Amino acid sequence: MMAHREVTLKATPPALAEALHLVVAMNPQGPGQESVQREIIVTLEQALDARRQRIIVSLAAVNSVKWWCLYLQAVCALAVIGLVHCDNRLASAIAMGLFATGVATSVLLIAAHDRPFTGQISVSPEPLRQIMPEEAARRT
Repeated sequence: MMAHREVTLKATPPALAEALHLVVAMNPQGPGQESVQREIIVTLEQALDARRQRIIVSLAAVNSVKWWCLYLQAVCALAVIGLVHCDNRLASAIAMGLFATGVATSVLLIAAHDRPFTGQISVSPEPLRQIMPEEAARRT
């Protein structure tokens, strides 16, 4: 759902909400159980926060203004390099080639990390699927 940008922050996963309600409703029988109950609640809240952070990352994107500014900066720098080295064509070609390679690398990295849940270097949901009992039962 994160890869297709279909997930929202409005809905809490039923399993996490149920687990949190179950732990809060427990009646601890001593200081040890109270400590464990607090730790479980903190851990469940951390899981909810981690989910929120993943959703925020999945919805973030590099907007077109940033892309156009990067391209304009690259064109201006290439023009300046060309003008500075206009008397020496070989130096000009080498400098412009190196700078263009650097710009292309930057654009590729930004584009690859723009959508972290899709593409070749994406973050897959496989680790989450392995710990979900209903998913594991469906696979077997």
